[in-house]
Amino acid sequence: MIRSVCGLQRASKQTFMQQLNHAGSDLIQQRERRHRFGTSEKMKVNEVKLISPGLEDEMEVSGYRPCLWKMILVGVGAVCSGGLLLLLLYWLPEWGVKSTCTHTTLKDAHTVLLRTTDEFRQWFRAKVHVMLAPGKKPFDSLASQPENQLPNGDGDLGVSAVHEDYYGQFSRRQLVQVHYFVHHSTRYYWNDVIQNFELYKGLEDVNVSCASLHSEHSSGLSKTLQDYRRLFFGENEIAVRVPSLLKLLVKEVLNPFYIFQLFSIILWSFEDYYYYASAIVFMSIISIATSLYTIKKQYVMLHDMVAAHSVVRVSVCRGNKDIEQAMSTELVPGDVIVIPANGMIMPCDAVLFRGTCIVNESMLTGESVPVTKTSLPSAGEEGARSYNMDEHKKHTLYCGTHVIQTRFYAGELVKAVVVRTGFSTEKGQLVRSILYPKPTDFKLYHDAYLFLLCLVGVAGIGFIYTIVLSIMNKVPAKTIIIESLDIVTITVPPALPAAMTAGIVYAQRRLKRIGIFCISPQRINMCGQLNVVCFDKTGTLTEDGLDLWGIHRAEDGSFCSPESEAAKDSLVNTTFVACMATCHSLTKIEGELSGDPLDLKMFSATGWILEEPTEEETALHNPIMPTVVRPPKHIAPESHQSNPLTQSMELSELSACEIGIVRQFPFSSALQRMSVVVRRLGVKHMDAFLKGAPEVVASLCRQHTIPQTFTETLEDYTRQGFRVIALAHRQLESKLSWHKVQSLSRDVIETNMEFLGLIIMQNKIKPETAGVLCELQRANIRTLMVTGDNMLTAISVARDCGMVRPHEKVIIADAVPPKDFQPASITWHYTENQAQAVKDNEILEIELDEGTWDGEVSQQEQSYHFAVSGKAFAVILEYFPQLVQKLVLRATVFARMAPDQKTQLVEVLQSMDYTVGMCGDGANDCGALKRAHSGISLSELEASVASPFTSSTSNISCVPNLIREGRAALITSFCVFKFMALYSIIQFISVILLYSVLSNLGDFQFLFIDLIIILTIAFTMSLNPAWKELVWRRPPSSLISGQLLCSVLTQILTCLVFQVLAFLLVRQQSWYETWTPQSDACNVSRSIFSLRVNVTDPQNHKNIRNYENTSLFYISAFQYLAVAIVFSKGKPFRQPSYKNWLFMLTCIGLYTFLLLIMLHPFPAVDNFLEIVCVPHDWRVTLVIIMIGNAAASFLLEILILDIILWRLVFRGNHRACRPAESSSAHTPQVANDRWASSVLSWLFCRRHKAPRALYMQLALELQEGSEWPPQPSAVTYASDLKSSISDLSVTANQNSTQAKSEASLKLV
Repeated sequence: MIRSVCGLQRASKQTFMQQLNHAGSDLIQQRERRHRFGTSEKMKVNEVKLISPGLEDEMEVSGYRPCLWKMILVGVGAVCSGGLLLLLLYWLPEWGVKSTCTHTTLKDAHTVLLRTTDEFRQWFRAKVHVMLAPGKKPFDSLASQPENQLPNGDGDLGVSAVHEDYYGQFSRRQLVQVHYFVHHSTRYYWNDVIQNFELYKGLEDVNVSCASLHSEHSSGLSKTLQDYRRLFFGENEIAVRVPSLLKLLVKEVLNPFYIFQLFSIILWSFEDYYYYASAIVFMSIISIATSLYTIKKQYVMLHDMVAAHSVVRVSVCRGNKDIEQAMSTELVPGDVIVIPANGMIMPCDAVLFRGTCIVNESMLTGESVPVTKTSLPSAGEEGARSYNMDEHKKHTLYCGTHVIQTRFYAGELVKAVVVRTGFSTEKGQLVRSILYPKPTDFKLYHDAYLFLLCLVGVAGIGFIYTIVLSIMNKVPAKTIIIESLDIVTITVPPALPAAMTAGIVYAQRRLKRIGIFCISPQRINMCGQLNVVCFDKTGTLTEDGLDLWGIHRAEDGSFCSPESEAAKDSLVNTTFVACMATCHSLTKIEGELSGDPLDLKMFSATGWILEEPTEEETALHNPIMPTVVRPPKHIAPESHQSNPLTQSMELSELSACEIGIVRQFPFSSALQRMSVVVRRLGVKHMDAFLKGAPEVVASLCRQHTIPQTFTETLEDYTRQGFRVIALAHRQLESKLSWHKVQSLSRDVIETNMEFLGLIIMQNKIKPETAGVLCELQRANIRTLMVTGDNMLTAISVARDCGMVRPHEKVIIADAVPPKDFQPASITWHYTENQAQAVKDNEILEIELDEGTWDGEVSQQEQSYHFAVSGKAFAVILEYFPQLVQKLVLRATVFARMAPDQKTQLVEVLQSMDYTVGMCGDGANDCGALKRAHSGISLSELEASVASPFTSSTSNISCVPNLIREGRAALITSFCVFKFMALYSIIQFISVILLYSVLSNLGDFQFLFIDLIIILTIAFTMSLNPAWKELVWRRPPSSLISGQLLCSVLTQILTCLVFQVLAFLLVRQQSWYETWTPQSDACNVSRSIFSLRVNVTDPQNHKNIRNYENTSLFYISAFQYLAVAIVFSKGKPFRQPSYKNWLFMLTCIGLYTFLLLIMLHPFPAVDNFLEIVCVPHDWRVTLVIIMIGNAAASFLLEILILDIILWRLVFRGNHRACRPAESSSAHTPQVANDRWASSVLSWLFCRRHKAPRALYMQLALELQEGSEWPPQPSAVTYASDLKSSISDLSVTANQNSTQAKSEASLKLV
């Protein structure tokens, strides 16, 4: 209503204003602006804006300024709470800002509150700084800046003194204030135009084109402009500051866990538990020292890793051909640097605009094969495109990579324009991800906090009980406060974080022994939950090196007969062999050929020789072609070698065969091709050679040069698993000079080609591949192939290695975008089944559909896989979003996938609640390796920032090893957590029972339990190695799962029952009395004892020595050991406990010691532990109670939980993934199991429970729908998709919930 009235008023004002004269209209407009300004100002105060939208660092930002009265209130609260309020505000940045500041506009903010937009929604705070600069943006021209007076500063912010050194270079009248804040080593600057903070990455911010990089940015920056830009971009260094020990100590000590320990130590000191408090202090010091050492070591390692390029001397161009030496820390985006001939380690990200470089990028990608970087195109369509680091990575030199050597021309230097510096570089961003990692999104840690809250709730109950009981017994107020707070310290175990970390540390050591290195230890637990693993093909599933199987040349539009060798004398002068010898990116490093394995194999098959001129030869002869290839001299027939005339003719022919490589367009994963421009010696014109994916090469060739049988021949080879590469040729115009060729774009060269033929490479599967994939499938882990290779080749390899079984059909989803008023569509092609050699899709489908129902999984469900190409995947993502998850659910082969598409696939799988692993060689898989829950890079390097895990083993056998260790570490974490929880509850029960008789455990009893029993058990029970094989069953991912909760609750009840039993029985004994120093129940006749009430001795307010205390101490000590052994499970995820000899020795030693002091008392031990002497009969009774307790614990955990309940109730969806049972298994036992399962499922409220994972829910819907998979040759249009999806969902909703529950047991 208010808005509508305001709207009417505004409209009437506008009508009235049109009728007034000019002066009157000005007055009213001013009033209107004031009114709107006041309203907008109120809205701006509470504004929340996005910074870095669409990027990984996207955050919400809001502005605040200090509020005096709030700060006073917080100060008073901090004093009253003894500093606890300040700690709380330190732990919670949001509360810290809102409790001391008030909202304001971002422009006027003194402090900004940041919140990430990802699933973690983390809060951060940052202080806004002000610096003085000649301009407000780094790429502003200094000449165009107005000479304004320095604006009046706010005063509160203060002016940054970081850049004081530069102020002398600029006139004071020109300086303006620039607001900025720093978050995670990144600066965000205020932009008046967009009224928001923005991030300056580098030269890409000005959207510069490739051509303008050559024309406008190739001369370099002046010293003044460089200094100006450095104000915004800072020093060019990835500054990993190693914090001082004092700073680390303060940060570590302010951890909530250590604050709680400090509170506990103070409390115990008030209770005169000096020994126990001293022991905890000692343990905390060791823990803090260990943590500080580890953190410091990690910082030093990271600092050393990035220090190699931090400070080096570089040659910088200053325009007018002036070159000066400078430190790399002075570089800014826009500087032009000279790459020396002997190479260098790049101190920044730079784009090459002159010359060629051979670069080793193993530090970033894990790929040790050197790559060739060429100069950025300066003309044509590519020259007009805006420079982008991802699109132009073949022309970009990345920070931290090693330039091995350069290729240059006489009189010309190899130059590059600096694009990014410091933390904005590719390596800087990787280092930032290590310095500021995102929280591990794993349910275990979330549930651990919930479980701790439950323990706090139990402590609260004990707290209230203690207060009430103490008041009823008229205990002094001081004692009430101390004892009630003591309950809290008992219930929350202080050693829990250290104990849970032990399993991960041990797993990391075992992984290192088998050659798997980890830079993110918290991800080891996540490996235990992997249920899908994506594999790259070449170099991962198959051998890295390829063998040349043969060549298949094409002449006059038809194929010749296949030939096994390319080095025949008859083929030396053919264009086909010339293309094989020149179209590559090989180079000589220290006299050895180096480059891509495929290029090496192809070039060596020709038998030709590659020669590169030295630096002296280049300067002396000014050659046009730096690299020359020629056939060997021995190819001449032997019969002619004795004839001098023949020899001279052969030498001239050999000279004519020499070919120089003029320009190279490197292989692009996105384009799936590479090309070169060459010139044959003695020939006036130049030639272009092209190689790449056959379908891509064919699309660039003249139609009449492509054989009619091209498609059939290609399918025949790829179906057999060969890797096929096509070659093409084009003769360029004679008028083209070397300089013109250097400026041409590849689109101009790579067109109107002549098809030459096919190279057939044999890509052998690694010996370990099939066995590993079979092991993963048996372990209920889905395997996918994600490759850049041909579709049919990928399908063939998938069949050969066992991803697709012989009887299963593969459905290719061929999607095309909308065109000529036709909507986007997907055509479903059914490939031929090789095992049965059935060409008729319908017959094959009938045979497969006749598979018998095996009681678990139907044959139809398991009989098909989808195969998707990269182009189809892009179309489906854009035009068929409703089909993406349905398709990915059963897709096994993804071919012709670009690197960014691999990352997209991982994200789709994660959105379906899969826990995703990715295994690749690191070259084109970096994004997917980092995005996956567990990325494994096969690299010879010990550690690579390309992925969390790096395996020195060159095959995928590391994957099951990692999963086994992950499962073992995960189960260890569960075991330790359950044990520590039971330890707290057992001690809680003991103390609560003793409080009822105004007693407690003694100082040395606490010490013995916590140090001798709990710590040794907690750290040795984590030493169980992983089980030797993967099983189909996966460990639970949640502490709140039914099985784990039942396990903990049954053990708590068992311990409670037996402690209460011992507590009540001891009070019923005939010799029982109030213990005094004169009591001697062991030697004095029982008849003289009179049954008296056990009241507190006024001389001993603690009342430690009594019969209840002694009995409960013995019982609880044995309970700790019993639950430790019960929870320390072995098979199927860990080795049995008896193989953990350290744990077994600890348990045997403790059992022996306890039995010894119990059945054969030692006065010294009894005095130390404050144990009183009890009759031998009661000691035997306690042993019997302990045996009964241990037996009950074992029976409940092993028989009831592990066998009955797990088998019939809790395995739920896991049963779906077991290997199918035969139909003959319908025995009475199976029927009984199903009946029992139904009853128990009803009892535990799980009968109608639907699966939680999205992929399982989707599988249920697809099983109930009859339209999936699509029929052979069916076409799905984007316009018809909504109706078909709605029909499918209606059909699915008509089924009962019970059918869903039963079906969920049968699906993967």
